[in-house]
Amino acid sequence: MRDLSGTLSADRLGRLAVQFGKFGLVGVVGLVVDTAVVYALVFGAGLEFFAARIPAYLAAATTTFALNRAFTFRGAADAPLYRQWATFLAANAFGGVVNYGVSVGLEAALPLAEAHPVLAVAAGSLSGMVLNFAASKHLVFKDA
Repeated sequence: MRDLSGTLSADRLGRLAVQFGKFGLVGVVGLVVDTAVVYALVFGAGLEFFAARIPAYLAAATTTFALNRAFTFRGAADAPLYRQWATFLAANAFGGVVNYGVSVGLEAALPLAEAHPVLAVAAGSLSGMVLNFAASKHLVFKDA
């Protein structure tokens, strides 16, 4: 068996697992924000689901940025806030597109997801999670 100590030590792997766990917890908060905005816009304001997903995603992304900056990747917040936030949005754009596509596709295809949009929002969030973690860790919060 090959020795991987030079590439990924147990300490680094443990730290990565803890960060991913924290990222997941923050993601749950983001899911709550995302879902709350979707429900407010769809059931309160009468927007179509596909249109409500855009401001909901931005609200959730801003929330998760702030929480990840303070909690998950603490210590890597040396860049100016506005610049780091813009970098976060740009770095997570591909994951955001995956998130949007999965959620809108499910809502359009499945009557259950249309009746309960939280299912589509959750599936979209999970589909972009690994991509967004990698982008956040390596492009936005590099020193954490």
